[in-house]
Amino acid sequence: MTSRWQHFHHQSDIGVRGIADTLGGAFEQAALALTAVVTDPAGVTSGQEVTIRCEAPDPELLLVDWLNAVIYEMAVRGMVFGRFAVRIDGLCLKAEAWGEGVEVARHVPTVEVKGATYSALRVSRSEAGEWMAQTVVDV
Repeated sequence: MTSRWQHFHHQSDIGVRGIADTLGGAFEQAALALTAVVTDPAGVTSGQEVTIRCEAPDPELLLVDWLNAVIYEMAVRGMVFGRFAVRIDGLCLKAEAWGEGVEVARHVPTVEVKGATYSALRVSRSEAGEWMAQTVVDV
């Protein structure tokens, strides 16, 4: 199975979806989909590492908290991230995000993501064993 991310249509906002063989991998891919709302993740170098931790009462709320933590780090550090390593133990998430400071001429940011929402929020595992994590981000 190949890990992947996708965008999906949602009125004036943008849906982000991560698919992988592990729950952590699906969260990593959802974060890459979030980055792809702003810029091409392939154009982001992994020069700086940031540790992110969060905890929530269920997997869906953990996804929202995770993406909002990534958005927060992007905003306060002026960074974009192109690589993530997520470990989930129960309902606790610890992750490393690698990226760099935004360079407008090179990254050509398209929009600013304001936050992850509860719209179309879903974390599930298919019969084939793939994990899918999705929600809508407000832009």
